[in-house]
Amino acid sequence: MDKLEIKGNWNELKGKIKQAHADLTDDDLQHEEGKDDELLGRIQKRLGKTRDEVVTWIKSL
Repeated sequence: MDKLEIKGNWNELKGKIKQAHADLTDDDLQHEEGKDDELLGRIQKRLGKTRDEVVTWIKSL
């Protein structure tokens, strides 16, 4: 999952992420085409985790 391959089911995944971490806002989880790394960076910063930890966590949802 080098690039976030979640475009089709992003709303469903975003809901699961917000359930697990209520401190993440819609602004934090805004996904724009081509800005996958920026999205991961926002989640990383908010959760205090490494990029790999965030990617692994998102894959597990």
